[in-house]
Amino acid sequence: MTRLEEQIAFIVEIDKVKNVFRQSYLADGKRRENDAEHSWHIALMAVLLQEYVGEPVDVAKVMTMVLIHDLVEIDAGDTYAYDLDGIATKRERELAAAERIFGMLPEDQGANFRALWEEFEEYETADAKFAHLLDNFQPLLLNIASGGISWKEHEVRKAQIYKRNEKIEETSKPIWEYMKKVIDENIEKGFIKPE
Repeated sequence: MTRLEEQIAFIVEIDKVKNVFRQSYLADGKRRENDAEHSWHIALMAVLLQEYVGEPVDVAKVMTMVLIHDLVEIDAGDTYAYDLDGIATKRERELAAAERIFGMLPEDQGANFRALWEEFEEYETADAKFAHLLDNFQPLLLNIASGGISWKEHEVRKAQIYKRNEKIEETSKPIWEYMKKVIDENIEKGFIKPE
């Protein structure tokens, strides 16, 4: 295959991410969002919320990172944030998926996407921390807007949300303070179980 043909094959393949449905509902609560919608949403959030991050970030890089971070779910499926059994096998499934999916691209582009995906997964750089903040914050916002549908379905507890988001404060104190406030409000509404 030519370089262009490899790129086109990848472009067609990643259309499948539109059929990977998450546990989060759209804000109107009518249906679950898909990975493509999620990735688009958090890419735009990167532009809007960068002013709340304590360290300088490369927003274009973060946008690319969040646009590709869930492509592995085409093969690996979506693993719910609080599914301990699914989390136990997630890394192995996603590594195989990353190898196949990013391997479809010309070598230089595949290596670049794979490196961005690995950086996101390692959660160490300022860019990766901001990308994770966005990836975690967006479902919280959708849960609030939809009346806590997903939280109620899975009987999510405050401690689970705090554990999942334990690194958010080091990335953005204002967003962490907002998250804590709305978590408490949603406990009062009965959408989240207290401890």
